[in-house]
Amino acid sequence: MSLKQGFNPYLPSWEYIPDGEPYLFGGRVYVYGSHDAFNGDTYCPNDYVCWSASQDDLSSWYYEGVIYKKTDDPFNHNGDMCLYAPDVTRGPDGRYYLYYVLNKVDVVSVAVCDSPAGKFTFHGYVSYPDGTKLGRRNGDQPQFDPAVLTEDKKTYLYTGFCWPDDKTRTGATVVVLDQDMLTVLEDPVTVIPSNPYSKGTGFEGFGFFEAPSIRKHNETYYLIYSSVARNELCYATSKSPTKDFVYGGVIISNADMNIDTYKPADKPMNCGGNNHGSIIQIKDKWYVFYHRHTNGSEYSRQECLEPIVIRSDGSIQQVEMTSCGPNNGPLAGKGEYPAYITCNLFCPEHTSQMLNIHWPLHDPRLPKITQDGNDGDETSGFVTNILNNSGIGFKYFNCKGITKIKIKTRNSGKGMFEVKIHWDGDSLGSIKIDNSDTWEENSSCLSIPDGIHALYFLYKGTGIAELASFTLE
Repeated sequence: MSLKQGFNPYLPSWEYIPDGEPYLFGGRVYVYGSHDAFNGDTYCPNDYVCWSASQDDLSSWYYEGVIYKKTDDPFNHNGDMCLYAPDVTRGPDGRYYLYYVLNKVDVVSVAVCDSPAGKFTFHGYVSYPDGTKLGRRNGDQPQFDPAVLTEDKKTYLYTGFCWPDDKTRTGATVVVLDQDMLTVLEDPVTVIPSNPYSKGTGFEGFGFFEAPSIRKHNETYYLIYSSVARNELCYATSKSPTKDFVYGGVIISNADMNIDTYKPADKPMNCGGNNHGSIIQIKDKWYVFYHRHTNGSEYSRQECLEPIVIRSDGSIQQVEMTSCGPNNGPLAGKGEYPAYITCNLFCPEHTSQMLNIHWPLHDPRLPKITQDGNDGDETSGFVTNILNNSGIGFKYFNCKGITKIKIKTRNSGKGMFEVKIHWDGDSLGSIKIDNSDTWEENSSCLSIPDGIHALYFLYKGTGIAELASFTLE
């Protein structure tokens, strides 16, 4: 059977799912996340939905529908609170348990379902044996971003959110839950320190910020989390689920920070922003799931994935953001590709300092991925806000015999797109564009060397250009 190609984002371009937690149940990969809105003004205003794919084909995802409404929680019957990042585990009874936190409540809620795709129903709140809710006992840290792992009839619940300079929060904590999936058996302990408490721990510079996620490979527990850099997913490992975690490294950055294979390590190649995700083994391969930012804001995030390798010593090397992660290899060097699969958005003024001083972490000089219409409209995304010297990159393509490139653009000025295979390399040719209020196609005969390459389009001109797609011929 011939499979279609897989792109990032792997869900439709009009779907905005961040904080993805992937799980393999019964031969299918299910992704649970929060639910942003296109052109939204806050995090996670929509109900939880689920998407799934066969473990044999990560290019084709099925919409399972709404699995839990924000009004299903007794604290939120009027719907004025948002459902933040969730996680799911299969309990000792074989049912599926959904853990989440509402944005204005400092406790962990739980819902349950007999099947992984919902619909989930409210189950209760995580509480101590005396009935006090976790997060409300004196000395508890506010609950945020629950992550869960069930084994040997116990469930380990990790939570936490720590601003970099906040000394009132010690880091990511874990509690052990009983078989009812609600009652705390073992009190909270800190497993990854926050920034103020990281000195001398091995986590210096990579202290816990948010987004814990727990996985197990062989006899090693991997605690994935977002560090104080915000744009990166790090990991720590231990032989115990409740203690002795050691910092491992960065798995991915949604600005490709730290990567020095194709650019300087401190050069951001995307807008950055917060990150949340996890790792999963699907058949004989491992992947990291993470999210990117669109529309020039923090509030319209989308799911992506990349293959990773867990070495024999248990370590994970950081991987690049790509356009072809779900494809398990480069894309074909022929045919039309939508511009929303871009993985690099950059300009000369975009520096690592911007990532550190801006919150939200978006600069108006950068190109951005967007769409026409409203949230929920099934319209294809495109790249806008392409200014003079702005670059848009796509990785990777298996190029062979390419002699012509065609682009589909709208433009408020006029100019040209230079085509490159290195973001700062020599131009292989250019494609001229003119002022147009509608999508127009222009092309140029130019030669791309045979081999596996990235493709970059660098705009030189006036006004604001928009790119819908490009075609390799």
